[in-house]
Amino acid sequence: MKKLVFAVFCLFSLGMSPIPDQTCDSESFATACIPKLANGFNFLKSYKVDGIAKDKVEYSYVFTKGTQYLINLCANGTATDGIVVSIFDKERNKVATSKVNGQFISAIAYPCNATGIYYIQYTFDDPSAHCGGSALGFKR
Repeated sequence: MKKLVFAVFCLFSLGMSPIPDQTCDSESFATACIPKLANGFNFLKSYKVDGIAKDKVEYSYVFTKGTQYLINLCANGTATDGIVVSIFDKERNKVATSKVNGQFISAIAYPCNATGIYYIQYTFDDPSAHCGGSALGFKR
């Protein structure tokens, strides 16, 4: 009986051991994205995409009618490293995404037709490191 209790205790202890420390330097990726905005777009805001402990990362921003917005992605490894950015309108309808026909693109442009709050959502497809950055730009 003591061996059984000891075995269960050992298994329980292993299950509770801390996960190796994974860090995400999303600030560096976000800063690196700013100069990569396409010509003609003015920088508005950078976003840290630290999804190591999350399934998605979401921000909101007020878009203005008649303005075109550009969101680019920067990550380690291949272009977007499995990070997908999507834009949702105030009713949570998806209006743009960086995953098109199974392909990942590193920037999306959205011509805004209605002023209001929009949600910028980052999700992760394998083999993503769940770490990156993004920059939002605009032009009229």
